[in-house]
Amino acid sequence: MTPIVDSHTHIYLEEFKEDLDEVVMRAKNSSVQYYFLPNIDVDSIADLHATADRFPDNAFPMMGLHPCSVKEGFEKQLEVIEQHLFKPVRKYWAVGEIGIDLYWNKSTLGIQEEAFRQQINWAKALKLPIVIHVRDSFEEVFKLIDELHDERLSGVFHCFTGTKAQAEKVIDYGSFKMGIGGVLTFKNGKIDQFISEIDPSHLLLETDSPYLAPVPHRGKRNEPSYAKLVLDRLAECYGMDAAELGALTTKNCEEIFNIQFSAYETHTDDIPDFMDE
Repeated sequence: MTPIVDSHTHIYLEEFKEDLDEVVMRAKNSSVQYYFLPNIDVDSIADLHATADRFPDNAFPMMGLHPCSVKEGFEKQLEVIEQHLFKPVRKYWAVGEIGIDLYWNKSTLGIQEEAFRQQINWAKALKLPIVIHVRDSFEEVFKLIDELHDERLSGVFHCFTGTKAQAEKVIDYGSFKMGIGGVLTFKNGKIDQFISEIDPSHLLLETDSPYLAPVPHRGKRNEPSYAKLVLDRLAECYGMDAAELGALTTKNCEEIFNIQFSAYETHTDDIPDFMDE
């Protein structure tokens, strides 16, 4: 049985300080074996590293500056991010979480674009994928990707909540995938209306925990085990077997992050087959 992957989770945050071991065990019991950890800002790096070190066979860190952290003085934060990326003391699997967020603050668009552009160029130099945060900003993000896209640029549109036309534009780049999370289970999420028209080879599972918990946990703390709830709803949309679809999304993760999970299978023997529950 192929373990499934939470391609985007912040389990290193304060919300998980008291019960992280239990969270990880619940994930394992739901067949969620691997997690990709996006960074937020300079202050989150120590906890990101500590969590990755605590679960070296399961947690894979990224390095980047979140667009909501791009404020006055962001250049100094980028200097630290650059040091970690270009003189790493550990492996980073992507440059992320980066992008543009115009929901919280439209006045910082200029510097958000500057930070996004810089980090995209670092990713291209390092041949790493990018993990893109897009909120109320698809056109702004597409504009930069259109300008900078070449054979060195790949990545994930994290927490995809766009339209079918926007999904098709992501696919047309030929080197990006879309992260599907709890929004798929929301009555007003809308992506369930067309997702089955998108080839699942373009999709990853994610939670974005502790945020955006799927139904029936909406409004509560999200966690990696809930990736199975997203998978179950996705399988309903496609009319596919959940195990088959889960294996495909895991393969998609291997492709986009250039990783082979078979190299990390030291703790998978006791993972239950979620299709036998």
